[in-house]
Amino acid sequence: MPLHPATRRALYRRLQAANPRPRSELEYSSPFELLVAVMLSAHTTDRSVNAATRKLFPLADTPQAMLALGVEGVKPFLRSVGLYTAKSQHLIGLCRQLLQRHGGEVPSDRAALEALPGVGRKTASIILNIVFGKDEIAVDTHIFRVANRTGLAPGKTPLAVERALVANTPEEFKRDAHHWLLLHGRYVCTARAPACPKCSIADLCEYPHKSQPHAGKERRPRGSLPRPQRPPARAGSVAGKRPP
Repeated sequence: MPLHPATRRALYRRLQAANPRPRSELEYSSPFELLVAVMLSAHTTDRSVNAATRKLFPLADTPQAMLALGVEGVKPFLRSVGLYTAKSQHLIGLCRQLLQRHGGEVPSDRAALEALPGVGRKTASIILNIVFGKDEIAVDTHIFRVANRTGLAPGKTPLAVERALVANTPEEFKRDAHHWLLLHGRYVCTARAPACPKCSIADLCEYPHKSQPHAGKERRPRGSLPRPQRPPARAGSVAGKRPP
């Protein structure tokens, strides 16, 4: 059963207090770079994507420059990324379509975003949320797990969970809900060994199989806390510049 509205609000307030300004861990300095990074992040880690884009973006940070490299030109940069051969093709197709249909700009329309090669609903939701300030909640494996375990938005499919989160999340939390839930799933409510004894929302969560504290000397679970986040992007702006 979904959480009571008061419990849901309390849960988000705690996540907000722990991380008032959540940010993506992908590195980017423009809407185009974010679109590329999110597209590449499917079925791989943000760390792998950042390792690739740190070398790729200095050489090609626009659709024109990326298209000039071609599929064979971008492949060597994407070897750290899962399914890099297919993603190299998607990347070049995405750049070509941005230039042909959108003047080289990232579109603000969901249908236009999802029509781009390699871009699905999750990627489109992330771009709409971060770049254009829309109250979208993209659902990945981490958010799907957290939403079901806690009772925030039980659902059998990512789309069902997304619709429940959008419908049930209080308005003041919708903008940042995606990042709070993703980071919580990545560092605390992990798939195999959730850090329930260290979880700030454990008493509000309906997960029946909570882990228990280890006997003996207390140890902080590896990766139990997200690294500090930078200030959030505002509507129509870009935050999250890559470090020099």
